[in-house]
Amino acid sequence: MNRLFDRTRIRVKPLAERVNKLDIERDAVDPSSYEGSLSEAARADAAAAAREAREARARGAPVILAFGAHSIKNGLSRLMIRLMEGGRVTHFATNGAGIIHDWEFAFQGRSGEDVRRYVAEGQFGIWEETGSCLNLALAVGAWRGLGYGESVGALVAEGGLPIPSDAELADAVLAGAAGDADETVLGRAAAAADLRALLRAHPLPAGFLRVEHPWARYCLSAAAYRAGVPFTCHPMFGHDIIYTHPAARGAPIGRTAELDFLSFADSVSRLEGGVYLSVGSAVMSPMIFEKALSMARNTARAENRRIEDFSIHVVDLAESRWDWQADGEPPQDNPAYYLRFCKTFSRMGGRMTYAAADNRAWLTEFLRELEA
Repeated sequence: MNRLFDRTRIRVKPLAERVNKLDIERDAVDPSSYEGSLSEAARADAAAAAREAREARARGAPVILAFGAHSIKNGLSRLMIRLMEGGRVTHFATNGAGIIHDWEFAFQGRSGEDVRRYVAEGQFGIWEETGSCLNLALAVGAWRGLGYGESVGALVAEGGLPIPSDAELADAVLAGAAGDADETVLGRAAAAADLRALLRAHPLPAGFLRVEHPWARYCLSAAAYRAGVPFTCHPMFGHDIIYTHPAARGAPIGRTAELDFLSFADSVSRLEGGVYLSVGSAVMSPMIFEKALSMARNTARAENRRIEDFSIHVVDLAESRWDWQADGEPPQDNPAYYLRFCKTFSRMGGRMTYAAADNRAWLTEFLRELEA
């Protein structure tokens, strides 16, 4: 067996000691006053997306917004909460870093460390509250049957976490050992064993563990949890700072992330007549979308349904002179071919447009057009 790094040797520092670049009260985008710079093409794209989103909701079709972590870092959580209101956007999806920044803003009002400095010091990402709270939230969420985004949203919205007793967890583990235990019971037994192991390594008394979030009003995951709107997280192992913490456990991360992917796939399965917005996500969004759409079309074929009539609006900073709608996929000797997100989405059917724009400016214009 390969040698494994021992995380218990890591010296974890309090989050309060970290120097942060971002302050949510200073950096939050106010759509009523924000003035961003958009090209005419990007402005027209935002207007078209808003028109299509209104039409989609009028016919009961979904509007899905997938975004990278910079949308949260750039102070757009309150704007996206407004998109959630009234059902304008029906599903939100982000990566692990997006969830982490969303939680850190809610917890301490600040986020965004100096990567160069802290990697040099051997301290990047190794912060107590972020690692312990989020890993515990996922383990408790897995025990409760929640998804990744739900687990973190519940932590903030409920002001803490319910910690089961060791006896309660032991009973659930024993129930899984019964010869007639079904998949649900077995899954709950496994989640109970995971949480029991974590609580043995990091003991906490049974009851409610209160965790204060003074800036919860900025938290998108909490707003989605309270509203019952899907907000899914699609992490990749090793990509997120919570994996550095000794409390990190792979099984709860996998359990909650699997539920989120299936929730995302369910929304994509109803995309006929709908709109998919991919904002600032060069890897996560196109990768989960192509798998979810293939799954959805597989089952739709058996039901004699089609998923062909939908719009995809891709927004990112990279310039592209290629006309993806008119000219299709570029040849491999063209640099546009290596805009992976455009290449992937152009293969999905429907109608794809690409706008080179700052996510703050494009989403602000999209919201204004929706509210006009």
